[in-house]
Amino acid sequence: MEQSLLPYEMLPEGMNMDEMPRSTCTTVQVEEEQLPPRDHLVWSFCTALYGNIFCLGLLAFFFSVKSRDRKLLGDHSGALSYGSTAKCLNITALVLNIIVTVIVILVVVLVVKAYYYHQYHT
Repeated sequence: MEQSLLPYEMLPEGMNMDEMPRSTCTTVQVEEEQLPPRDHLVWSFCTALYGNIFCLGLLAFFFSVKSRDRKLLGDHSGALSYGSTAKCLNITALVLNIIVTVIVILVVVLVVKAYYYHQYHT
């Protein structure tokens, strides 16, 4: 079996580089350090306390805790999935809370306006 020469050694007389066996290059893949997935735990906690419409805040908090558990276990894709679900539930709860608040304010304004209109125009 022919022994390959190291790249810094002199070639023997009568041999040129074209006659040397080619070595295969080893590809080294370097993974970029990924940021840990967000679990949205604080947001979910606030949603559970202050805007728990249809228990969406409680569900978001549950998924946030599951995301944090997965992150601590090193399951990046599981943590990302649970965190994404918690984020969607938080956004849904926030939008529904805003809609309900606007409707309540409109109803109160219309009732007060009707009361004053009825009181002073009768």
